[in-house]
Amino acid sequence: MSSTVAAARALGPRIRAAAERIEHDRRVPAELVAALTATGVFRMCVPRSCGGDELHPAIMIAVLEAIAEADGSAGWSAMIGATSGVAAAYLPADAAREIYGPPDVVTGGVFAPHGRAIIADGAYRVTGRWPFASGCEHCAWLMGGSVVIDGGGPRLLPNGMPDSRLMLFPASEVRIIDTWTVSGLRGTGSHDIAVDDVVVPAAHSLSLITDSPVERGPLYAFPVFGLLALGIAGVALGIARRAVDELVHLATGKTPTGSRRVLAERPVVQAQLAEAEAALRAARAFVLDAVEEAWQAATGEGRLEVRHRALVRLAATHVTITAARTVDLMYHAGGGTAVYATSPLQRQLRDIHVVTQHMMVAPATLEVTGRILFGLDADTSTL
Repeated sequence: MSSTVAAARALGPRIRAAAERIEHDRRVPAELVAALTATGVFRMCVPRSCGGDELHPAIMIAVLEAIAEADGSAGWSAMIGATSGVAAAYLPADAAREIYGPPDVVTGGVFAPHGRAIIADGAYRVTGRWPFASGCEHCAWLMGGSVVIDGGGPRLLPNGMPDSRLMLFPASEVRIIDTWTVSGLRGTGSHDIAVDDVVVPAAHSLSLITDSPVERGPLYAFPVFGLLALGIAGVALGIARRAVDELVHLATGKTPTGSRRVLAERPVVQAQLAEAEAALRAARAFVLDAVEEAWQAATGEGRLEVRHRALVRLAATHVTITAARTVDLMYHAGGGTAVYATSPLQRQLRDIHVVTQHMMVAPATLEVTGRILFGLDADTSTL
């Protein structure tokens, strides 16, 4: 077992004990962020040249699964901080070390191009507001996707689309706007962030569409969107695993109204548990198989073919869909007990159905993958 996985699992009881506080405060407490930092979770995707661990994606999945099993919001916050570390692989070496060199740095932000970046003397003047900035309150650096403005209008790529780049700014230059009042993943602090005419050096920007990673390890042959989707899959697996365990705990001690036997003695509940266990394990095996196949290709050829990228995304989306179905099944099997705020099952239900809303694991991924499997033309820019 990876030492990072072991450290994440060891932190589980402490995270569980803080679950109500995480939910109430709508953020992961600073002391838990420090504990997560000490496990190396935020260094998993940072290049070794910056002092990172540059880990196999399967390890990242297992680490995030362990954290999310303890608490979904903690798992999601860890996922955002971990996958944001990939940005270091695209930056010039000096800029990468400046931002990602400190061992306790945590980064985050939003890929969507909701900002405007005006070219100005070898830098950009950036203004924008971005929603869904998970973990922004504990980040040292934040990033926001921005359309590049040149000569008064958007700079266009050869395909006619506007050129957009991720801009990284110190958290001290960012306004956090409290917007995160939501149904699930309440503890992720996914507020809006905004900047107003902030100067960003060109070296502190990158494009996920037109730039190639500076680093050449197999991890960076994986597209950033694919790694993000795998991180989401890890969180989904952890939430679903906790729901299964909670149903087992509940069913072995609960005697339903009008019954003389505990819930676990009901054949229908036994079948539901078996179905959930099989589906969850099968989905997990699929994503790990797709990741390992892609890793071998990345190690040998230094790049991933479209088919590998598509299967990684398909597996991540499938895991998330399966996890949601699993949680639904466990919640319904729990009966009236599951609706109380004291039941973790209602929390898992709310959390998993926020996870499913992320565009990296949305149903559209299935359509793109299906076209590729059929050998049809497909837009693969976000795979």
